[in-house]
Amino acid sequence: MRARRSLPALLAFCALLSPRAFSQMRPGVSAPVSPSDANRLRTYVAPDLEVHVKSANNKPIDVPVLIQLINADGQLYQQASTKNGQVRFNQVPKSEFHVLVTAPGYQRFEQRLDLQVSANLATLDVHLTPVSDAEDAASAKGVAALNPKTQKEVGKALEALRANKPNNALNHLTSAQKQSPHSAEVEYLFGVYSLKINEPTQALSHWNNALTYDPKHLSTLLELGQELLYEKRTSEATSYLQRAVDSEPSSWRAHALLAEADYMQKNPDEAISHAQRALDLGHERAASIQPLLAGMLAERGDTARATTLLQDYHKSNPSDSAAANQLANLKNPQPASTDAVANFNVLYHNVSAAATALPLPTAWMPPDVDEKIPPVEPSAACPLDELLRKTGEQLVTLVHDVDRYTATESVIDQNISKWGVPSSPERRKFSYLVAISEIRPGLLSVDEYRDSGANPVDFPGGIATHGLPALVLIFHPFYVGNYEITCEGLARLNSGPAWQVHFRQRPDKPVSNRGYRIGTFGSLYPVALRGRAWISADTNQIVRLETDLVQGVPEIHLVAEHAAIEYGAVNFRQQNLELWLPHTAEIYFDWRGQRVHRRHSFDNYFLFSIDENQRIHAPKLPPPSTDPDKTTTSDTPTPASP
Repeated sequence: MRARRSLPALLAFCALLSPRAFSQMRPGVSAPVSPSDANRLRTYVAPDLEVHVKSANNKPIDVPVLIQLINADGQLYQQASTKNGQVRFNQVPKSEFHVLVTAPGYQRFEQRLDLQVSANLATLDVHLTPVSDAEDAASAKGVAALNPKTQKEVGKALEALRANKPNNALNHLTSAQKQSPHSAEVEYLFGVYSLKINEPTQALSHWNNALTYDPKHLSTLLELGQELLYEKRTSEATSYLQRAVDSEPSSWRAHALLAEADYMQKNPDEAISHAQRALDLGHERAASIQPLLAGMLAERGDTARATTLLQDYHKSNPSDSAAANQLANLKNPQPASTDAVANFNVLYHNVSAAATALPLPTAWMPPDVDEKIPPVEPSAACPLDELLRKTGEQLVTLVHDVDRYTATESVIDQNISKWGVPSSPERRKFSYLVAISEIRPGLLSVDEYRDSGANPVDFPGGIATHGLPALVLIFHPFYVGNYEITCEGLARLNSGPAWQVHFRQRPDKPVSNRGYRIGTFGSLYPVALRGRAWISADTNQIVRLETDLVQGVPEIHLVAEHAAIEYGAVNFRQQNLELWLPHTAEIYFDWRGQRVHRRHSFDNYFLFSIDENQRIHAPKLPPPSTDPDKTTTSDTPTPASP
């Protein structure tokens, strides 16, 4: 049943779902799941996977081996390292994976593995082939790919660099370099360190080394380009920045810096194109490029569009006096200078700093949803209004058809150390009940109940998550108007074509889909969301949803949160009814210094009016993803406790 225990340190995540939710908060009424209902849930046992690694001549591998499970979206699901040649992954979702195995001195091994047909235990034998030079120059593609000891040293160096204490980072970087001498990530961070101690020549040397190990290392290409721009070596900078755009076309920072380089080289058309692309890709994160773009448009004579851009920018940045002066000058134009470089400092006064404020890499939280746009079909025209209408109709049907349903919920929780190394997982399993209702026109209620058997519900660390069923209601007609929504194009998922849609909480609308509560009856803190959804082009059902916070909540020391939910079709055969419900969810959050990765998975769905267990249809289900989630529940947030 829903547990109640007042703990000052308890953090609960609640869906608000009603503009008046704060004035209507009330304790939820306990509604236990009956034993007869719980017994109807057939236990779903996800298969375990054992990976056995040996050399090509069938001898043991005597170096650290990293085994990674990559889902069909190309995202890391889980990883482990071993020296004894054997790793066991417990309760792996029944889906398709690529198994990636790397070890120093050996060629990378990759193989597709279909666990949908696996029994309780699947095994994979891997034979690694040595590389001719016994070096693994190409395998270090980020902190997550490094061995655990190197990860720890890199993590400590990152903490020092983020705190602007470069001298504290040196020993850790030196140790990491000894352990992984051909890591582009370590060389990149050595460059950051060198720049922080005012050694730009040394920084350029480290970054060039990084590119010999990984020619497409995006952060290195951007830092090199930025530093060369600062040194007025514009032509050289342009070559690196063009490589950055070619390597990652959806990087808004790459386009922003390339806009700077093109402007300085008196290529206004290219500069305008890249600046506009940076805005399209980065959304509010790239807002600082608006003064530059406005200035270039004004120089070209498009004062109307320039004025609109600056007005939008000034609303969000009223303290930016340079932008305010630029806006005033549009009404009283000044004679144009023939020196584009002289004009640059005025037009681009704060863009460069924003573009080069690269987030130092982290091994534990996936990229922010606005860091880049996933690839889409370039020529597909998105019918956004019709898409939102049809998706809203599907959600209205969901609310109409569902009174209560149950499922088996499995939770895997890991704390992440400050250097990005996960703890041993804690596991929980619950009988899980969800009740959805429209309690009056325009007001939905989504309540959740959990029963862990003989013991009360106990979330790891006293941090409860609620509301996976409620997040999708962002697109319900009651709430969709609270968000700015744009369609980015047609994406190709394993489940089929899907429209890729970006959303962000409107500042002039109530925050009605997510809140945080400290303690059972403590204050509730609303949090605005931004994110991305993938809506099936065939069914208009949401198949995947990712969210981030618009901003942290300093009052409760909530720094960041990233959530990703995969949805699948659940067929309730007796009623000939198909509903799209959460299948897996990943939650990553940084709260009061605690970094947590929590994974929820659901199976054995049962609709209360049905007498037969139902299961998720695997063929229609997108594979599990490593994207985080922190969840929400109900417009009347319930006391969520361990």
